[in-house]
Amino acid sequence: MCGLMGFVLTTPDGRIGDGPVDRVAEVAAGMPLCRHRGPDEPGTWHDDRVVFGFNRLATIDIEHSQQPLRWGPPDDPERYAMVFNGEIYNYLELRAGLTEEFGAEFRTEGDGESIVAGYHYYGPSWVSRLRGMFAFLIWDTREQVLFGARDPFGIKPLYTAELADGIGFASEAKSLRALLPHPDPAVSSADGTAPAVVDKTALQHYLVLQYVPEPESMDAQLRRVESGTSFTVAADGTMTTQRYFHPIFAPRPVTSEASKRALYQQIADVMDDSVGKHMRADVTVGSFLSGGIDSTAIAALAKRYNPNLLTFTTGFERQGYSEVDVAAESAAAIGVEHIVRLVSEEDLTSTLPLIVWYLDDPVADPALVPLYFVAKEARKHVKVVLSGEGADELFGGYNIYREPSSLRRITGLPGGLRKGLAAVGRVLPQGFRGKDLLRRGSLDLEQRYYGNARIFREEQLSGLLRSYSPDVSFADVTDQVYAQSTGVDPVSRMQHVDLFTWLRGDILVKADKMTMANALELRVPFLDKEVFEVARHIPESEKVTPKTTKLALRKAMELVVPPHVLNRRKLGFPVPIRHFLAGNSYEWARGIITSAQTEQYIDPAAVLALLDAHKAGTADYSRQIWTVLVFMLWHEIFVTGSVKPEVPHPIYPVRL
Repeated sequence: MCGLMGFVLTTPDGRIGDGPVDRVAEVAAGMPLCRHRGPDEPGTWHDDRVVFGFNRLATIDIEHSQQPLRWGPPDDPERYAMVFNGEIYNYLELRAGLTEEFGAEFRTEGDGESIVAGYHYYGPSWVSRLRGMFAFLIWDTREQVLFGARDPFGIKPLYTAELADGIGFASEAKSLRALLPHPDPAVSSADGTAPAVVDKTALQHYLVLQYVPEPESMDAQLRRVESGTSFTVAADGTMTTQRYFHPIFAPRPVTSEASKRALYQQIADVMDDSVGKHMRADVTVGSFLSGGIDSTAIAALAKRYNPNLLTFTTGFERQGYSEVDVAAESAAAIGVEHIVRLVSEEDLTSTLPLIVWYLDDPVADPALVPLYFVAKEARKHVKVVLSGEGADELFGGYNIYREPSSLRRITGLPGGLRKGLAAVGRVLPQGFRGKDLLRRGSLDLEQRYYGNARIFREEQLSGLLRSYSPDVSFADVTDQVYAQSTGVDPVSRMQHVDLFTWLRGDILVKADKMTMANALELRVPFLDKEVFEVARHIPESEKVTPKTTKLALRKAMELVVPPHVLNRRKLGFPVPIRHFLAGNSYEWARGIITSAQTEQYIDPAAVLALLDAHKAGTADYSRQIWTVLVFMLWHEIFVTGSVKPEVPHPIYPVRL
């Protein structure tokens, strides 16, 4: 795990320390802002052209493997410097192979050396052999080349910024802003760095999707390295990026009972292997347990490798918004100890500004709040947890994946008839049953599906978003993704879109940021490239049916997961914001709307109208209101600095 920073000088004849800006000091200033990611050991290193900073959360080879890491072959033992955030789960196998083939020598027992040594012997292609979650930077002191990469699915973050004299990188945006020029010292973000600059395109995408899609950031000065890509900064300062991971679904028919059984066994085997490798650590590993099949399967498999496994769950102090009892039942059935953290309405409202500070970019998923608190509780007991993220995207778990089947009677009609039904739908009164079915059935998949979260429809934004542009559309994000999946079934195409949008924009951002906020390492065994290789071949009939989702996964887990969990509907971590915003939290929300200095972007009167209509019970506008509130808090923290969350200093024991 951990938090990294890096700066590479791109001016041809410059040297670190010669310019008007002290980049070494700026990296030193930025690192404390991501101290929560690695409170065990700080470290810095620099030469004439590169500065690296690192905050370590030690989980493997605790006594050694300090970073920035130096490694090289026997004739040049410190040729490379590296900073690396993440875990390489097949590092033991990689190290053994490098030793056998090249006689590679290693000075630690950690996983980091497997990255840099493999890069030395194989070059950039080595990244495709890494099985894990990662963002790293490697500086070749001999060739004066910087190489870096992000993991295939985007589990670990990496921001970047082009500066006048070089390129900056960091695990967190707030750290990277320490490298940005400060135009007006009288104005700064809440953490004292240069204020963010709102990217109006990113804001419009956010209000539709509830997250900022990669490679955008809400701060126009920054961008994000995309998942599954590597990059090189050459000696002349030019940066090139290439995609090394192409997650294409290619379903294969399953035509007999024997082939079905073989598929289920293949899934069971690859999941057991993935969980086993994700359990590699020199510290205690626990598991989140929400009560559904995904987290229960992970916990049950993890128990094979740690009989004393601790599991953790959360829920709200409101009936219908908690899986605590269900999770406890699952924990008892698989025989693991279970720890619960309940969340109150006061927890939500008082902690949201701090949560937004940790986020860096706004994400309007209310499940962030319970995830933050269950991570906080888990960190009292363990240093690493497993979780079930990615199962829905890989195995077909979302109910929306049933839509192609339910719409087939409409989408199979000739175009003229579909348009006629759409016209009928438009004249039906709002709220009339079937109106939205007719509207969506008249649209092609590329027009109607752009991910799991749909907050504001684009036609709803013109009265709310002052910077609204009809030239900006979700299609700007999804068209290029859809273009990669032509010729496969619609469910596979929806999964493919979710891998590049919803998963890496929402699910993995909140998972990383909320656990790292508490110096807790989250590992996600479903998001393993070997698991994906099996999952991508599952046919539609083994993913969604009229009665269930993730059929093949459920069948594969029959011997692992308790029967009462196998067919339970998905809940996740539901949050009662609908009730809160219409009740006790109404004034809290109104206070944010009226005080935020966001008038140039958002019409406050339009938001207040939504809030009042929601309180009156006219309609449920809670998700739209929540989305705007999160942006307003982000703006006041990172742009104006008027909201200054009290950030706890992370002090944890080195060993757990």
